[in-house]
Amino acid sequence: MSAADPVPPLSSPGVAAPAATAARAAPVAFSPALGRDEAEELQRAELYGLLARLWLQAPDEALMAEFRVAVTEAPQAGGFLQEPWQHLVGALRATTVAEARAEHDALFHGVGKPEVFAYGSYYLSGFLNEKPLAALRTDLAALGLDRDRDRLETEDHVSFVLEVMRYLIAGEDASVCNLEQQRRFFRAHVQTWLEALCDAVEAHPRAHTWRAVAAMTRAFVQVETQAFDMLEA
Repeated sequence: MSAADPVPPLSSPGVAAPAATAARAAPVAFSPALGRDEAEELQRAELYGLLARLWLQAPDEALMAEFRVAVTEAPQAGGFLQEPWQHLVGALRATTVAEARAEHDALFHGVGKPEVFAYGSYYLSGFLNEKPLAALRTDLAALGLDRDRDRLETEDHVSFVLEVMRYLIAGEDASVCNLEQQRRFFRAHVQTWLEALCDAVEAHPRAHTWRAVAAMTRAFVQVETQAFDMLEA
């Protein structure tokens, strides 16, 4: 069973990309639960990791350099993720480290209330630090996961939930890192609100680079949703 949709690799052919920032995806797909193609699962995990990185903070020069050599054509033309991937690569090539940092700060930080909230509790309840965050923490505890206490962001930050998905795909503990745990976490803590965040970013007049990040995130969430729908059918 799969819901394949090709995404180009972040690096050009033959150039290795760091695991934390790579999106070296051929098809983004679910493979069968038994005998899964580990390469396909790794590609999914790396795309989750890349998006988590971009939502958390502006790209540094090393990541910008990766995008300057990124492949933009998918192995199979016409894939659902190809166009948003191309727009993301183009947006990052068109900006600078300083411009990207200024945009990220303007959208998600600022003084007092941010222009755009990046927290699930806000989109699910209308407020920060509400019941959705408590429910997320309960599920994270069951998975044996917790946030880095040195970070200011709470666990319902978009980067955190995307990074959890990366871990559930690529982690080594099979009792936790398996397709069923991915499905449960995605249904409860990703699918429920990420598209609302993407709506807010795409509608904001100061969003340029992150409009492309939001479009790529939305498309990937839709692909993953379809794949889990197929899994449950």
